[in-house]
Amino acid sequence: MLKVRSRTLASVLSIFVATGSAWAQIRDQIHDPETQQADEHSAHLDISHGKPFVMVSVNGQGPFRFVIDTGTGGDAIVSPELAAQLAFPQTGHLHLTDPSGKGSQTVPTVLINSLQIAGVEFAGVKAAVHSLSDADGPCQGLLGFTLFRDYLLTLDYPNRRMKISSGELAPDNEQSVLPFRMPDGIPIVSLAIGATRIDALIDSGGTGLSLPEGFASQLQFLSDPVAFSDSHSISTRFQVRAATLAADIHLGAYTFERPFVELNPAFPLANFGGCPMENFTLTFDQKHSLVRFAGTRPVMHLSPAPAPMKLTNAVQDKLPDLNLVPVG
Repeated sequence: MLKVRSRTLASVLSIFVATGSAWAQIRDQIHDPETQQADEHSAHLDISHGKPFVMVSVNGQGPFRFVIDTGTGGDAIVSPELAAQLAFPQTGHLHLTDPSGKGSQTVPTVLINSLQIAGVEFAGVKAAVHSLSDADGPCQGLLGFTLFRDYLLTLDYPNRRMKISSGELAPDNEQSVLPFRMPDGIPIVSLAIGATRIDALIDSGGTGLSLPEGFASQLQFLSDPVAFSDSHSISTRFQVRAATLAADIHLGAYTFERPFVELNPAFPLANFGGCPMENFTLTFDQKHSLVRFAGTRPVMHLSPAPAPMKLTNAVQDKLPDLNLVPVG
């Protein structure tokens, strides 16, 4: 995971009250006590700029502060300092690239015998070794999306809890439970902007909501997009513009009313980052490629606030490519 100190979109969500029988049905389904899991394990989440951090025991030592990043399509990343401190055995190398396709880095991989998170042990975890930003406080490691492939992973932002449990999600006609695909180990859902649809990464390691700049010609804004930040990836530098949409963004039964968005010229996908996620409890079911968004209200407003920008990794076991994608 790469992080760049740069002014970008962190998002403050204000909730608008809405009523209706359809929303009541969704709300009742989300909060049905029968959906609770008897074998559920949970831990406190420390939220910083929308990013969720959890304490992790590594090879019986620690705890260490790790970020949970659904925008990283591998099991784990550890800092060089932690790798040296705990003397992990090296297993090989992988390449870091980003969607601009203009460069790459090669980093070592190591084997972690044991990660313990919320009372659940993950054994034999392969991790990449890469520097991690301290912009949101000390961070010794990163937990990627695919680490939780055998469980339901719940990120409960309102109550600052993460949960690991068994079970499965039930489809609900794409109201609160949405299908996702994960070609690079990162969950991708469909957003609707007016009559137009766009794929978006669900990226808990990100901040706000960004759209590819090439998509902007299909959209209308309340005012012309303006320069917002200077950013860079491992291979390219670029300027991010931002503006307020004239249309709403729809995610299942939820609506972001005329949100403020970033326009990123370097990368091809939208990013639904940690701060838009903060008024949801999200549960991921990788076995069935479903994610549930449990929100407190159906209509929300998204506005900007300054925060660090980071890049997320689509970690892959094979050489040569590990993709990096931005979050807004």
